[in-house]
Amino acid sequence: MKLIIIGANGTVGSAISNELGARHELIRVGKSSGDLQLDISNSEQIQALFTRTGKVDGVVVAAGHVHFAPLGEIEEQHYHIGLNSKLMGQVNVARIAQDYLHDGSSITLTSGFVGDIQIRAGASAAMVNGAIEGFVRGAAIELPRGLRINVVSPGLLEASVAALGSFFPGFEAVSAKRVGLAYARSVEGAQTGQVYAVR
Repeated sequence: MKLIIIGANGTVGSAISNELGARHELIRVGKSSGDLQLDISNSEQIQALFTRTGKVDGVVVAAGHVHFAPLGEIEEQHYHIGLNSKLMGQVNVARIAQDYLHDGSSITLTSGFVGDIQIRAGASAAMVNGAIEGFVRGAAIELPRGLRINVVSPGLLEASVAALGSFFPGFEAVSAKRVGLAYARSVEGAQTGQVYAVR
């Protein structure tokens, strides 16, 4: 298959690329690196990306930012970081990608375990992750031409412990291999409307 991986050079994106790149042709997309560049919060850039790549067999998104801060310190503009980037960026990829996917192809988005497991300073991330999962469940029953959509909710990756471990005291990190396999399940499998949690 010919697959677009958005956020391909990040920690999660690298796990996806390592797993799927062994079997498929990948177009690696990053904000400032990769085969093509994209700011996921800009729908015009998303449209231009798909116009350039043409028809593909699947798109995977592992990109987008959220703001982590104590609840009492979050102001409206901080919520909009996650809403505009991680949430609407992925929703717009899914919306625009439909016209560039072969029949029966897949869309895979990324949420995160700070949607169903609470942590301090994670209210904005929890809101965004929950919204992404709700969107996927709702969109799955309406996509045309046998298109499928799922979401992967990865836990804290082993490679991220040094940078992010202090946010997640007592949490066991997950391997990049397990995370990559969850995305493979979405891309290569048959299900739709699923949340694949990796804990």
